[in-house]
Parts: sequence; C-alpha cells; structure tokens
Amino acid sequence: MKPKFGAALVLTLASVLLGGWLLAQQPAAGDPLIEGLRLVEVASVADAMEQLYGQRAHMGAKMRPLFMTKFAGPAVTVLLKKEEHKEGAPASQGMLDAIDAAPPGSVYVMVLDDGGDIAGIGGLMATAMKVRGLAGAVIDAGIRDTPQLKRLQFPVFSTGIVPSTSINHYKFAGANVPVTCAGVRVNPNDIIVADDDGIAVVPRARAADVLKRAQDLDDTEHRMLPFIEKFKSMKEAVAKFGRI
Repeated sequence: MKPKFGAALVLTLASVLLGGWLLAQQPAAGDPLIEGLRLVEVASVADAMEQLYGQRAHMGAKMRPLFMTKFAGPAVTVLLKKEEHKEGAPASQGMLDAIDAAPPGSVYVMVLDDGGDIAGIGGLMATAMKVRGLAGAVIDAGIRDTPQLKRLQFPVFSTGIVPSTSINHYKFAGANVPVTCAGVRVNPNDIIVADDDGIAVVPRARAADVLKRAQDLDDTEHRMLPFIEKFKSMKEAVAKFGRI
C-alpha cells in the first residue's frame, strides 16, 4: 500500500528542504571586516575615507534605496554599453552569468551608460540574487517590477523606477571589471557599504583602517548626542568632543 501524505505535510517538507537549501547558500564564516562595516554608519565610512586618504568614497545622491535597508559586501561588477541592436536577450547573457557566479554575500554593482531611463534589473534578476544569498544590488540605472522587489525584500539602490527594458538597447560589456558607479570607482571585491544615507565604497586593502576610523567616529557621535540633549549647546559639544 502506498503511503498517503496530506497537503499540509507535503508543504511542510518542501519548506524545510527549501529553508535548508537557502541556508546552505550563506557564507560558512563571516568576514570580520565586512561584518564590522555593516554595523557602522555609511556617513562615518565616507568621513573615514576622506580623513585618512583625502578620497571621495560616497556615491551620488541620485542613488536611493527602494526601501529602508542596511548591508555590506564585496562588489561583483557588471558593465552594460548602450547600443541599439536586434540580438535580444543573448546580448545581455553576461549579466545573468555574473549573478549565477556571484558568491553568497556579494553586492551586485551594475552600471549602464546613460541608463537613467532604462531598468537594469527587475523581479526575475532580483529573485535570482535573493535565492543565491547576495547581500544587495546597486544599479546605476533604473529598476522595475517594484511590487516583486518589495515582496522579496531584496535590498536595491537605483537611480529611480521605470518600466523600460535594457534588452535590444544595451549589450553586456564586462563582469568583474572596474566601473564608475554614481561618481565613484568600484573595483571587483571592493567593499560596498549601504544604509539609508546612501552608499560608500571601501577598497579592500584599506578596509581595516577605514573600519577602525569609522568605529571611532560612530562612537564619538553617539556620545555627543546625550551631551547635546543635556546641555542644549552644539558649541560646547564640539569644543568637548572635537568634531561636528
């Protein structure tokens, strides 16, 4: 006699299997630099890069999140070049391959030349990124399928929301190559740090020093807040703590 399973049991087993598969996509051990940078404020990371190296690290104000978010991870970069053609999706295959090759915890950084009115990703690509365990995406272009993106709760920064497609208007030009995203150079494996204030880029070789300085800046600012509330004076706070 064949065993009979109720629908509820089948769904439960499927959920367990799916949950185990998703858990397997996560990194076995966290990178302490990335974990640390995820905890500090992006404003402090940007200040730390400027103070230590005299270098702008923050992306432009046009890059905004679809919903409130905070993440950090190594960059997987993708570049698309503007070119009208009739080749369809195969001309963009490389951007899909980059998703499938990206390690869990990565941040997908995509740049479309003059792509403000074109959607770089939508619900299908975001779903693939989500189930593969990527930390988030930074798209120097538009996005679409926003109901699906919100349902997924997959963190995405972009220049705006548009219904258009890149297919037949852009061609894949490279993955894991240096790109300039919203005014900042991003190299593969640079650490992308994002929160509600925006996005900062930290070169891997400078991550330890930047993290320490950002932690110090965070600590000072957080100690200043109760001081200001108590004494009701910015002037006294700056004189005591030496920063603004």
